[in-house]
Amino acid sequence: MALCLGIILYFIVNLCLNIYTRHGQKLIVPTMIGHTVAEAETMAAKDELRLEIIDSLYMPKQKPGMILDQSPKPGMGVKSGRRVFLVVNASRPRTDMIPFVTGYSLRQAKNMLETKGFEIEKLVYRSDMATNNVLDELYKGKSITRDSRMQAELGSAITLVVGVNHSSPLPRIPKVIGMTLREAKSRLWEAGLNVGRVRYDSNVEDDEKESARVYKQDPNQQSRTDYGGSISLWLTADRQKIATSSRTSDAAARRYAVDEEELEAETAAEEGADEL
Repeated sequence: MALCLGIILYFIVNLCLNIYTRHGQKLIVPTMIGHTVAEAETMAAKDELRLEIIDSLYMPKQKPGMILDQSPKPGMGVKSGRRVFLVVNASRPRTDMIPFVTGYSLRQAKNMLETKGFEIEKLVYRSDMATNNVLDELYKGKSITRDSRMQAELGSAITLVVGVNHSSPLPRIPKVIGMTLREAKSRLWEAGLNVGRVRYDSNVEDDEKESARVYKQDPNQQSRTDYGGSISLWLTADRQKIATSSRTSDAAARRYAVDEEELEAETAAEEGADEL
């Protein structure tokens, strides 16, 4: 009798747990991106999903209230009652105080601006004893001081006036092929370079531009240019095109490195001969 009661109790507990946890029940998360919150609520109600807005961004080309991102992603299997976290498009851009970055290194200034939600419009270099030290910070032509507490829309671009010691070696151009435009800009600014013309393949739609990646840059990686020089970028959504261009760029960079080493060796030999 004890054994029978134990078996019966086991099956009752197991059944209750399965009912409570909805064991084996999976729902496919619908695509809510591109829909309004009201439309998403209708979708969620069918599957007893719960919606929670966790953030808002301002995308001027999208309708206010439109869902920009969701987690879990569309097509994932979840249990009934699961929370779906949403990022929606704000009706107006948010503002914040522009951080004061004068006196910091370029790398620190870039990180401080990006962390706050701003970006660099351009780098303007001026002769100074220290290279890549921020000398001034401008927004719409106005200098930002420690006490100015100037507000601007998130995403606004800030001009940085940066010092350069002309005895410093010219910056080497980093490889940005394979990066998104945002990532490429950040990497180039960090190297003391500006972004020149930006071109997208004709088959890249407006809603694909954020995810499109660089497949060509001019000048090429590893070559050198002046501080503040501009690098032109070409972007595509074609992954095969990116991979092919990346290999071509790497090969060109290796040839450039070999030529540079040979030139340096020849220069060193000539200087040695002159000393003798």
